[in-house]
Amino acid sequence: MTAIAPHMSAFLEDYLPRQRGASEHTLSSYSDSFRLLFDFISAKIGVTPSQLILEQIDSPMVIAFLEYLETERNNTATTRNVRLAGIKSFFRFLEHRLPSALEQIRRIFAIPSKKTDSPLVPYLSDEEAQALVNAPDPSTRQGIRDRAMLFLALTGGLRVSELIGLRMQDLTLEPVPSILVHGKGRRERALPLSKEMTTVLRAWLAVRGDVLVPEIFVNAKGQHFSRWGFAYVVNKHVETARRSCPGLTGKRVSPHVLRHTCAMVVLRATQDIRKVALWLGHSGTQTTEVYTRADPSEKLEAVNALTPPGLRPGKFRPPDKLIALLKDKVLCGAKKPSDAPQEALQSSELPINNRSP
Repeated sequence: MTAIAPHMSAFLEDYLPRQRGASEHTLSSYSDSFRLLFDFISAKIGVTPSQLILEQIDSPMVIAFLEYLETERNNTATTRNVRLAGIKSFFRFLEHRLPSALEQIRRIFAIPSKKTDSPLVPYLSDEEAQALVNAPDPSTRQGIRDRAMLFLALTGGLRVSELIGLRMQDLTLEPVPSILVHGKGRRERALPLSKEMTTVLRAWLAVRGDVLVPEIFVNAKGQHFSRWGFAYVVNKHVETARRSCPGLTGKRVSPHVLRHTCAMVVLRATQDIRKVALWLGHSGTQTTEVYTRADPSEKLEAVNALTPPGLRPGKFRPPDKLIALLKDKVLCGAKKPSDAPQEALQSSELPINNRSP
């Protein structure tokens, strides 16, 4: 009987942050996954989460949990796969700590991920992006900050965690303006700042004031931004931008859509996914290939380069109206096929002496 609580504590407090260098977002996602899993098992077998043992978390229980996510919580297959990935990561951690549970662990590893749809990435048009940047009021301190955050997210292609994690020591304005971005997987990249980027950042720094936190962007209380705080900023100004740009009506604009928009702009400008991957901080071009599917310009070049088969010339001529009317009358006056046998039957039943010679 192996208590699960000590191993879960070691997994979240030591293995992920210290040995794997996982981000806070990963820790939050995994913690939420196991909270849901333990609540589900606790309600199913009537044991409090702190009293759960490893033997109770077998493959049938995990499969039942995944079905519960989709049927009762209405989670998508993508969310289901994320939860399963977190569970497998924990059991991979246990693989070396509890060799006696290898058979149980391998059965959980054998649970497959579900295939998911691969929709085109959403992004903003030039007009929509311009309307969003113009939405904040530059005559207020909050408007200057929001404009700088939106502009940097749109032109720099930063993830939310990268944007809210920017620190004063990462910013260089002289001699060549640039900013050091702390990306996903502990990968850093230097992002050059255009003239417009530098201008909006200087405007924000002029009114930022003295705060105790090192982050460049702070909220109204002088504390660093949260992910949900920036999402609120985006939603707020999208509502304002819809008044001047009807194209935003009905379009869901999340903070990550701003990153997609930057990727599409860089792809169209360079026609090189390697440069897009470098700009976004991707470890390879495999992730970046999704933008080539959403960009019709490359496909248009291929269409123009092809030599399609020739088409036979011809022109459709509608039928003469008078002839069409006459044909309709002929069809209406024709006997229905179902009537013919009945009439033939009636004629055959007439007496012989009544028939004309």
